[in-house]
Amino acid sequence: MVLIIRERARLKQVEQMLQTLGVYIKIAVDIEKGILAGEGRQHAECEAALLKNDSEQKDIWGADWIPFTQKMAWVRLLSKDDNLIKSRNQSAVIISFRDNYQGKKTGSLF
Repeated sequence: MVLIIRERARLKQVEQMLQTLGVYIKIAVDIEKGILAGEGRQHAECEAALLKNDSEQKDIWGADWIPFTQKMAWVRLLSKDDNLIKSRNQSAVIISFRDNYQGKKTGSLF
């Protein structure tokens, strides 16, 4: 079951999300609202959970988070619209994601 995280994840939540893949967690983040969905086998499951919670497609980014190293292994805008992907500067958003969602803006979701 995909969890929606609106504040710093608790250890129990991280452990629950790790049950799916064992060593890393598939997540999707609404970079505007600062909320995260995690635990799916695919990013699409997490993306769908955010869309059901009124997130907009253009604001959803996917990542693989490795809790043991506290690092992102993969980050990408989740969209089937290639024009939307090309219109967003992915490098800038990745830097913003790292800076804002790993401690500065939301106090870190993990």
